[in-house]
Amino acid sequence: MQFPPIDLSGQVAIVTGAGRGLGRCHALALARRGAKVVVSDLAPREGASSAEAVAQEIRQAGGEAMAVHASVMDEAQVGAMVAEVMAQWGRVDILINNAGFLRDKSFGKSTIEDFQAIVDVHLMGAVRCTKAVWDIMKAQNRGRIVFTTSSSGLYGNFGQTNYGAAKLALVGLMQTLSIEGQKNDIRVNCLAPTAATAMTEGLMPEEVLAALKPEAVSPAVVYLCGPDAPNRQIVLAGAGSFATANVTMTHGLHLGLGDDVADQLNNCREELADRAGEKVPQAGSEQGQQEVGMAMAAQR
Repeated sequence: MQFPPIDLSGQVAIVTGAGRGLGRCHALALARRGAKVVVSDLAPREGASSAEAVAQEIRQAGGEAMAVHASVMDEAQVGAMVAEVMAQWGRVDILINNAGFLRDKSFGKSTIEDFQAIVDVHLMGAVRCTKAVWDIMKAQNRGRIVFTTSSSGLYGNFGQTNYGAAKLALVGLMQTLSIEGQKNDIRVNCLAPTAATAMTEGLMPEEVLAALKPEAVSPAVVYLCGPDAPNRQIVLAGAGSFATANVTMTHGLHLGLGDDVADQLNNCREELADRAGEKVPQAGSEQGQQEVGMAMAAQR
């Protein structure tokens, strides 16, 4: 199916963590498609504002942008940011939850504080921002929300238990919000980027970093924000390549009740994990439906 070029003219987009790296590239890409962009980032501790620099870059290219200093860890600052955007432009159509940082340590060496900090910015930061715009999008009967997940959450990565847990939690958040927002045309998706940013400096060889330009990821953001955007999709993007990830359910097997069921399960592990005929459930209730259906069939 052929869709028209993505046009975001008249749309208002908030991009968190947009002062540099991926966030900056996302903001520029959305602006090039006609969106008015809110470049959100932390207030500078010293020197010039990176958020204002990006906003100025958009304006110099003929677009509309405003810089807002807000921490996604502060509900009052997030609320003030959204209020400022509404006063200026009267709507919020797009939210890109991009803000984040790393605190990598193996699980044995990490502290509860390490976990709390990562979960608070990646998961709860996205929750705060999304909550602040949700009713606005419902009233508009239109919204596009992107959560930044990660391969660390989807597949695991040594030394990133805190980061991976927070990033996979965002997939769970997307799964339900995409259902709840559907009747108001609020489409909620996840992006798992691979890019050379300040967060990945020192973690990859130089030649690999050179291939992973942040701007190569941003077309996926534009795709997830367009008029014909998908709903409930996990898009993987890096180095100009794109794919999707899915949470699937195998057909499994019915073993019923009995003292030896655990032993039967132990001996049927290959059948349990057989991916032939697996599916992507559209709601959590499908797990129970499959289980009860197999149990009823076994009684016939």
